[in-house]
Amino acid sequence: MTDAPHPKPGFKGRAELRLNGWLSRFRQWRGMARWTLILGTTAIAALLLVSIVSAPLDLYTQCLFAALCFLSALLLKRLPGRLPVLALIVLSLVASLRYAYWRLADTLGFDGWLDSVFGYGLMAAELYALVVLLFGYVQTAWPLRRQPVLLAGEPSEWPTVDVFIPTYNEALNIVKLSIFAAQAMDWPKDKLRIHVLDDGRRDEFKRLCHSIGVNYITRDNNDHAKAGNLNEALKATDGEYIAMFDADHVPTRSFLQIGMGWFLKDPKLAMLQTPHFFFSPDPFEKNLNTFRAVPNEGELFYGLVQDGNDLWNATFFCGSCAILRRKPLEEIGGVAVETVTEDAHTALKLNRAGYNTAYLAIPQAAGLATESLSRHISQRIRWARGMAQIFRVDNPLLGKGLKLGQRVCYANAMLHFFYGLPRLVFLTAPLAYLIFGAQIFHASALMITAYALPHLFHSNLTNSRIQGRFRHSFWNEVYETVLAWYIMPPVLMALVKPTFGGFNVTDKGGIIAREYFDWKLARPYIVLLVLNLIGLGFGIHQLIWGAPNTAITVLINGTWTLYNLIIISAAVAVASESRQVRSEPRVRAELPVKVRWANGHEVICTTQDFSQHGLGFKLPAGTTAHAGERVRVTLSRNAAARISHAEFDTTVVFSKGQYVGVRFDPLTLRQQSELVRMTFSRADTWAASWGSGKVDTPLSALREVSAIGLLGMVALLKALISRPSETSTARVAPSLALDSNLDKS
Repeated sequence: MTDAPHPKPGFKGRAELRLNGWLSRFRQWRGMARWTLILGTTAIAALLLVSIVSAPLDLYTQCLFAALCFLSALLLKRLPGRLPVLALIVLSLVASLRYAYWRLADTLGFDGWLDSVFGYGLMAAELYALVVLLFGYVQTAWPLRRQPVLLAGEPSEWPTVDVFIPTYNEALNIVKLSIFAAQAMDWPKDKLRIHVLDDGRRDEFKRLCHSIGVNYITRDNNDHAKAGNLNEALKATDGEYIAMFDADHVPTRSFLQIGMGWFLKDPKLAMLQTPHFFFSPDPFEKNLNTFRAVPNEGELFYGLVQDGNDLWNATFFCGSCAILRRKPLEEIGGVAVETVTEDAHTALKLNRAGYNTAYLAIPQAAGLATESLSRHISQRIRWARGMAQIFRVDNPLLGKGLKLGQRVCYANAMLHFFYGLPRLVFLTAPLAYLIFGAQIFHASALMITAYALPHLFHSNLTNSRIQGRFRHSFWNEVYETVLAWYIMPPVLMALVKPTFGGFNVTDKGGIIAREYFDWKLARPYIVLLVLNLIGLGFGIHQLIWGAPNTAITVLINGTWTLYNLIIISAAVAVASESRQVRSEPRVRAELPVKVRWANGHEVICTTQDFSQHGLGFKLPAGTTAHAGERVRVTLSRNAAARISHAEFDTTVVFSKGQYVGVRFDPLTLRQQSELVRMTFSRADTWAASWGSGKVDTPLSALREVSAIGLLGMVALLKALISRPSETSTARVAPSLALDSNLDKS
C-alpha cells in the first residue's frame, strides 16, 4: 500500500508559502544586518578610540585637549541618569589610556639599574591599577537593580526551606539571636526547618536547640572547616532550598518572602544573595568615629559591585544571607572545599555549570562587624588568600562555562586582592627621586603633569559619580594602606602554593577595656610614615638649595609625598583602638514602645536603641523616670500597640532628662524569642539606613581624610610620649598567624 499523493496547494496556499519564505528571509537578513551594524559600530568606535589614545600631541595641545575633556566631565557629572555615567566612563578611558600609551611609548628610556628597578616597578603597578579600573567600569557602569518578585500561590504550595546556621567558636548569646530570628521568619512552619551546625560540639548549644525545637547537627571532625560543615548538613537534610546565615547574622522576618520569588520565576536560578549589613561599627568606623557618617569598606561591594555583577549574571555567593537551590548545589559537588573562600568559589562553579545567580540589594539580615583591627586584618587575610587560590586553581579567565562579562567580574574580584604590592609601590615611588635621585619618568615634569593629571582627575571624578552613595573618594587608599602589608605575603604565597594555610574563624564579640595604640599592627604604617617624612625633608631641601631646573620635578614628587603622608597618617589613626565597654552593641533604631509605671501611668514613646539586655528611649516632655524604678515596656509592630506586641519587665539603670535606659529582668526563652521578633527581626530595621548617607564630593572627602590624618599624627605622638608597657593586655583579638585555622585534617 502506497501513500496517497499530497494535493497541490491552491493560489491562496502558494501565496502564504511565498509570504512565509519572504518573511523568513527578511528575519534572517534583519538579524545579519543587526549584527553587522553592531560589529561595524564597535569596530569604528575601537578604531576611533585607538586614534584618539595614540594621537601625538605637543605639550600645549595636550593641555588644551585635557582641559576640554575635564570641563565636559564636570558638566556631565551634574546630569541625572545612566547615559551621562557612560559618557564619563568614555572620557575617563580616553584620559587613562592616553596616559598609559604615553607612558609605554615615551617614558621608559631608563639609563641605569636603579632607574630601571624603580621605573619598571612603578609602570607595573600602574598597569595593574589600569586593568582594575577598566574591569571596575565594566562591573559598575550599569547596575541591574533587581526588584523582588511576589510569591504566587497559596502558602501551602510554597517550597520547603532548610536554614543552616554554622557555628564553631561563637558565644551562645550571639548565635541565639540568629536562631530565634530564623524561627521568626514568615514562612509556613511545616516548611521551615532550622538547623544549627555546631562544629564546636558544645552541650549548651545542644540543650538550647532541643528546648526550642531546632535541629542540632554535629560531625566527628572539622575537615574543610565551614565548607565541610555545610556539606555534612546537606547529607542530613532534604529541603528543596537552603538559606544560609553566619552564626552572627540575624535575618528579618521577611527574608524568605523577599528572596524566594525569583527562584519560582527562574528555574535556572541557583543562588540569590542579599547584602551583608552590620549593626555594629567595624574598626575603621569605631576608631575614626565615622559610623553611619562615611560608608564602610563593605558598602561599595554590597551596594554597587554586586548589583553590577548581577547584570552580567555573575553575583558572588558570600557565605551568608543567601538562598540556594539544593539540586544545582549538589550537582556541582556541594560547597567548594578547594579554597578558603568557599562561597565565591561555589558561585563560580554554579555559573560554570550554566546556572544563574542573582542579587537583591535590600538588607534582609544584619550581623556583627569585627571589633578590633587585628581581627579585621585576620579576616581580610583569609579573603585575600582564598581569592588568590581561586585565581590559581580555577582561574575565571580560563576554562569553560563562563561568558565574557562573568569572566571580567570574577577576575576583577580576584585581582582586587593583589593590591598589596602596587599600593606599597605608590606609597614609596616619589621617594625614589627625592632620596635616591632615580629618574622613574623619562620625561619632562610638565609632560608628566599634562598626561598624569587628566588620568587621575577623570578616574576620581567618574568613580565619585558611580560610587558616591557607597564609597567616598580617597577612602579606598586608606583601606588598602592599612591592609597592604598584611595581605601581600599570603596572596603571593597562594599563587606559588595554593594549599598553604587553612580556614581561620573570625571571632566576634567581647570588650576592649581601654583605649590603646596597637604598636605591633601599626609598625608598617609608622615605617612608611617616617620614610615619607624623610622624603619630604629631602624635597624641601632641594627646593631651597637644589638646581633651579629641577624645581618642578621636585614639586611634583613632593606633592605626591604629601598626599601619601595624609593617607598613611589616616592609616595610623585606625591603629588607635577605642574602648568598647559593652560585650554586645546597642542597635540604634526608632521603634514604637509603650512604658507603664507601677501606678498605672503609661506613655507612648520611641526607642533610641536596643540590645538583647536593654532598651534606650526618649520619654515625652514632662515625663521622667528615676534610676532603680520599675517599669513595664511593651514593644509592638506599630505605634497603636494593638497587634503583635510583647511585654517586658525592666529596671531603669540610666536617666538623664527625657532619655532613659532600662535593663530587662531575666528573660525566659519565650521572651527572648519575642524580643528578637520585635527588634532584630523587623523587616524595616536595616533597610531604612541602606545607602542613605551623605553622597560623596571629592573635595569634602579629601578634607575628611586630611583631618583624620592629623588625628593619626596626634595619636601617634601621644602614644610615643606615654607608651605603656602592657598594651597587649587590652587586646581581644586572636593572633594574626596565617596558620591559625580550623581545618585539622
